[in-house]
Amino acid sequence: MLDTTYLWVIVDDESEFSYDENSENGPANWGNIHPEWSTCNTGKSQSAIDLLNEKVQVVSNLGILQKYYKSSHATLLNRGHDMMLDIELRINVFNQMRDAHYGRFDMEAHLVHESNDEKIVVVGIVYEIGLLPDLFLSLIEKNLKALADRKGAERDIGIISPNLIIMDGRKYYRYLGSLTVPPCTEGVVWTIDAKDYATNARPVQPLNERPVKFNKPWPFI
Repeated sequence: MLDTTYLWVIVDDESEFSYDENSENGPANWGNIHPEWSTCNTGKSQSAIDLLNEKVQVVSNLGILQKYYKSSHATLLNRGHDMMLDIELRINVFNQMRDAHYGRFDMEAHLVHESNDEKIVVVGIVYEIGLLPDLFLSLIEKNLKALADRKGAERDIGIISPNLIIMDGRKYYRYLGSLTVPPCTEGVVWTIDAKDYATNARPVQPLNERPVKFNKPWPFI
């Protein structure tokens, strides 16, 4: 495990683009807003993709995702389209977890990890409404509610234990893609929890012959 470093790649100011497909600054036009965002239009390995594509390869050799998390200081930020939890974490061979942002599935979390050699790995977890509350989300629920209608608002939520984040770890999709916001940087390794999955932000991008693997421990059950 390498020492952790902070290196921001995702844009801090997200007011210049939107997720409205009919807007002049919507996803189809992200690459035209700034020259450094051109990959959003020209890239061949963009995210998100259709994980239910018939070309998905079922394998059993990718291994089990194992968490190596520690209790860390966290800050919560309302970015308008999602809530970002800024925290230092570790998972498997990845370096630090730069942030976790929560979208609008029922709810969806992207755990964004970045190494000090600028490699990015995202672990996607989809949450479904059920009978029992999620322990980790319950711990930050009051803070999420407090910032819910306050775009740009930020709150220090103290020390939390991300080991409480629940993920399957055995069944998951994996493919090589990109950031789902400008500058749409490619070379991002995506690992997606194996629940039914649907994008609800950026439209689905062309697969362009990329391999997509679904890890399912043997025997395939």
